[in-house]
Amino acid sequence: MDYLFIANEAEKVVRNTAAWIKKERLSWEIKHVMSKADSSLVTSIDLGSEERLVNGFKKILPNSHFLAEENFNQHEPNEILWIIDPIDGTTNLVHGLPMYCISVALQINAKTVLGIIYELNSDECYIAHEGMPGATMNGKPISVSGAQHLEDSLLATGFPVVDLSRLDAYIDILKEFMKRTHGLRRLGSAAMDLAYVACGRCDGFYEYGLSPWDVAAGAYLVEKAGGRVNDFKGAHDYLHGREIVASNGLIQPEFLEVFSKVIN
Repeated sequence: MDYLFIANEAEKVVRNTAAWIKKERLSWEIKHVMSKADSSLVTSIDLGSEERLVNGFKKILPNSHFLAEENFNQHEPNEILWIIDPIDGTTNLVHGLPMYCISVALQINAKTVLGIIYELNSDECYIAHEGMPGATMNGKPISVSGAQHLEDSLLATGFPVVDLSRLDAYIDILKEFMKRTHGLRRLGSAAMDLAYVACGRCDGFYEYGLSPWDVAAGAYLVEKAGGRVNDFKGAHDYLHGREIVASNGLIQPEFLEVFSKVIN
């Protein structure tokens, strides 16, 4: 399979969809916001973005199946699967905060082979695929940071929207990292948190309550950029296990040790 061709064509679809989102955002009003069953927000822009992405990817790989946040969130195991978040950071978009992105991963026989994250406001496009040795941002190679310890690190995190059953433990972890790192950032987009780990702007990221479309592309980018991704137990069930710990790899042992003490 020609992954370079697929990546180039998929990037075109993503950028064209992003151009449509930017145009729609100019005339969009907050009255168009809807709440889903889990209380998260969705807009007509999310729905239109997803439709354009799905239609575009079908033209690249006609036998594709889709796992996406809005209307394609059920699937059976299959050979070709696109995992799509049409807008990661919808709440930011709704409130006019400039941090939201399109996140796309492609899996072939359950193995991720392509990841694309495009942040609309900064015009930054992060790409990795099986036909390239690492990961890029706007065509330039990126890599994870060289931070050796938590004490040298800036972390990113997010807050659960629905599942608050682990909130007390989560706050304890937050306190621990507040004491032991340079600080924490909450961007409002898990995909961008992971992209920032991949390019070295953040040294690590953790969160729970996430779905595959939140993390599939970003986790792949982190690994291709030289980092490491696990679930809270240090295993690899981060795609469907709804918890993720990603870092430059160097701080991962210390990172995971905090979770083993507080949560596990």
